[in-house]
Amino acid sequence: MLIEWFTTLDPVMQALAGTLFTWFLTALGASAVFFFKSINRHVLDSMLGFAAGVMIAASFWSLLAPAIAMSEELALPSWAPAVVGFLLGGAFLWGVDKTLPHLHIGYPMSEAEGLKTSWQRSILLVLAITLHNIPEGLAVGVAFGAVAAGIPSAALAGAIALAVGIGLQNFPEGAAVAIPLRREGMSRSKSFWYGQLSGLVEPVAGVLGAAAVLLIRPALPYALSFAAGAMIYVVVEELIPESQREKDTHFSTLGAMLGFVVMMLLDVALG
Repeated sequence: MLIEWFTTLDPVMQALAGTLFTWFLTALGASAVFFFKSINRHVLDSMLGFAAGVMIAASFWSLLAPAIAMSEELALPSWAPAVVGFLLGGAFLWGVDKTLPHLHIGYPMSEAEGLKTSWQRSILLVLAITLHNIPEGLAVGVAFGAVAAGIPSAALAGAIALAVGIGLQNFPEGAAVAIPLRREGMSRSKSFWYGQLSGLVEPVAGVLGAAAVLLIRPALPYALSFAAGAMIYVVVEELIPESQREKDTHFSTLGAMLGFVVMMLLDVALG
């Protein structure tokens, strides 16, 4: 019944619904702050590793592979859109990373990145996670846009699988934001508010991504690869280093393996 209703929506609304789902799971994860004041470091590392694994798998199975298939269908060199889009996505996130003020969890204020600002520590912490969520929302939006464009290699089930996978990794990510904020002395309600707020960028990016590819159909393989490049940049630049700051890296590694398998299973089984 729900799937039938979902298929009646226009592509932009499908992208909005999919990214609202991913935001909801971010908020659900952030609600853990009402039950816990601290989070075990091994658990946090596992969560970050899981998020990294999901994003790596999604980058290939849900984004790059369809982009290569689309390039062949559009009579383009199969490698060109994937290479160009991937590098542009990484360059875009590099630019945002250097510009947007943000601070990663567990780091002192002296190690805040981006432009210098007098913003509070809590705002900078939320902006760091928000930076992660931009490519995730964009990826879901572009996936739904590809389905609507009638590309044979793009399936609605695959776009839904991507939204589910991103949502699953957003749950621990929401907790990984809200609980450290609580540990730093912020109230439970305020910690929850900031934790869920970090996921609100996903519906915005999702709607923009879906609308953009619908307007410019030939840009679809570039857009998918762009989202993949942006996600891989986040994984390599931030998630993996953060998850392996401690000497015992087994938890983050196992989390990444599990995340990769879960996303691969979702995409292959549903897509």
